Amino acid sequence: MLSTIAIESLKRRKTTAILTLLSITISISLLLCVDIIRTQVKTSFTRTVSGVDLIVGASSGQLNLLLSSVFNIGTPTKGIDYKSIAALQSNKQVSWLIPLSLGDTHRGFRVVGTINSFFDHFKYGDMQSLEMAAGSAFTQPLSTVVGADIAKSLGYKVGDKIIISHGLGSVSFNNHDDHPFTISGIVKKTGTPVDKAVYVTLQGLEEAHTGPKHSPTSMLGRKSADKANEHEHEHEHEHEHEHDEHTKEHAAYNSETFTPESVSVVMLGLKHRVTALQLQYQINQSKQEPLMAILPGMALAELWQIMGNVESLLLGLSGLIVICALIGLATMLLATMRERYQEIAVLRTIGAGPFTLLLLIQIEAMLLTIVSAALSLGLVAGLMSMLKPWLSSTYGLFLSSPLFGQSSIIIILLILGCTYLVSLFPAVAAYRRGLHAGLNANS
Repeated sequence: MLSTIAIESLKRRKTTAILTLLSITISISLLLCVDIIRTQVKTSFTRTVSGVDLIVGASSGQLNLLLSSVFNIGTPTKGIDYKSIAALQSNKQVSWLIPLSLGDTHRGFRVVGTINSFFDHFKYGDMQSLEMAAGSAFTQPLSTVVGADIAKSLGYKVGDKIIISHGLGSVSFNNHDDHPFTISGIVKKTGTPVDKAVYVTLQGLEEAHTGPKHSPTSMLGRKSADKANEHEHEHEHEHEHEHDEHTKEHAAYNSETFTPESVSVVMLGLKHRVTALQLQYQINQSKQEPLMAILPGMALAELWQIMGNVESLLLGLSGLIVICALIGLATMLLATMRERYQEIAVLRTIGAGPFTLLLLIQIEAMLLTIVSAALSLGLVAGLMSMLKPWLSSTYGLFLSSPLFGQSSIIIILLILGCTYLVSLFPAVAAYRRGLHAGLNANS
């Protein structure tokens, strides 16, 4: 009965009630959006690299190794010798291995030397593989694959030639002009550091530094079978046949047949992830060469803790907005007390006590907040559903279900609790008016 009376009372003051309802809905929606984005960003951040069980580099600190290998920030202190790479590759627990060589740039963007397996095994987000927006992976020693942001900002397309520079500065006076790289592919937008990196072959990177090198040893235990030069010399007089052989060479190019002297970082995929801690311990205790192996997930979680103050600040600001909206609700109810003097007098005449009037005001406040919370949940769910493709393609934010977790439930319950406390002020005012109306009636 009190709920019915409260609803009818709100209908009589529908203009102020609707405005208050909109104010609370917007504030709750903002708070829920911040909470969802905060949670999903943390999840996406920890999934910047997926499917990589261990990252191995020189002993330099966990965060330094993570930043240099995943985020292309900074560089490892020194490289890893090929003997250590071969030992890792021969380990029975290792399923695949991706070497990365760092230290060069292209017009301010980081250059990463690697092999074609990088584009097969490196994953991000919810175990999503890298895909090409145009072209393909490495097709020759001087091939390069560029990220989506680089292609967009510099206007690159497949077939363009680029020059890399030695060093990590945005401006370099040591350009490798004699070894231009040809863009063979452009990676689709991922919203990760991959978008801002230039990937070249390890062979091409070493040739740019030291000149051509021909090694019979395969880095991954495979035999080298490069006979392109023989075909070109045998068929120089047949232009068309030479073109066919050249095409076959590109199609059959295997970037893994080149053996570098050293690399900066190695990413490992294991046959069984449960053996990661065991292998990490073995690598960290290696006496052959001082190495450090890190678990990407744990390192990313540690890095996120350093950045946690920002998310707490955003959540706190959104909470203040909700509190302001609830204070507005209490102000609205207090402002209508004078208008509701006759209503209170009628309720007292038909037998409603002061405590009943107190409950009535609180029920009105709770009804407004409950309806606002329901509208906010629907609004946020619809908004996130609409923005999901844009967030994933532009910012690499992959929204995973469920959107509303335990934190969202806690937020709603806290808002309802705050509503109850805030509504006490107008409820007590109604209680006093009820007592006053009762005294007047008795006199």
